[in-house]
Amino acid sequence: MNELTLTACQGHAITPHLDALARLRIRVFRDFPYLYDGDLGYEADYLGRYAENPASLFVLAFDGDTLVGAATGQPLRDEVDAFRRPFEANGIDPERVFYYGESVLLHDYRGRGIGKQFMAEREAHARRQVFEIAAFCAVERPSGHPQEPTDYRPLHGFWNAQGYQRHGKLATTFAWKDIGEADETHKTMVFWLKTLGTSD
Repeated sequence: MNELTLTACQGHAITPHLDALARLRIRVFRDFPYLYDGDLGYEADYLGRYAENPASLFVLAFDGDTLVGAATGQPLRDEVDAFRRPFEANGIDPERVFYYGESVLLHDYRGRGIGKQFMAEREAHARRQVFEIAAFCAVERPSGHPQEPTDYRPLHGFWNAQGYQRHGKLATTFAWKDIGEADETHKTMVFWLKTLGTSD
């Protein structure tokens, strides 16, 4: 491994890295609990929306020239209805919320503090834009799922340690095709929130 470097960029500055980011997302999200089959066409559309948004943020982790991790975010007001609607239904104005799209990191690079750096960079970005809340959502599979590894541990403890709280009433569904499945199915996604102050 080379020395890891982190860099942040916004909007169209991500363009040179879009293909690598799409492939990284597909690779990481194949694991449980997402089990994402992968679709480069969807990835181009999804990441393209972030690239077109000057208020977005991409935090990229490189091992040499190789992209090994990434985290994204953009204002919730710019997200799709499925992610805005739960907030609106619960009296939370999307204008107040900065939304984290994902945080993906290859297995060999975990446990080195990169996830914390991803969180810190996005929180700082959200504060600079005077957002009051940071939020993300995570898939929740039924207990006893046949593809759950025996050593699987959810990230709830890590998220709690970073100041995020699970809000069960803030939930949505989103569809994708699981590995080995013929069609897309809807999965439950539950939101985690943190109230942002002026400093950590």
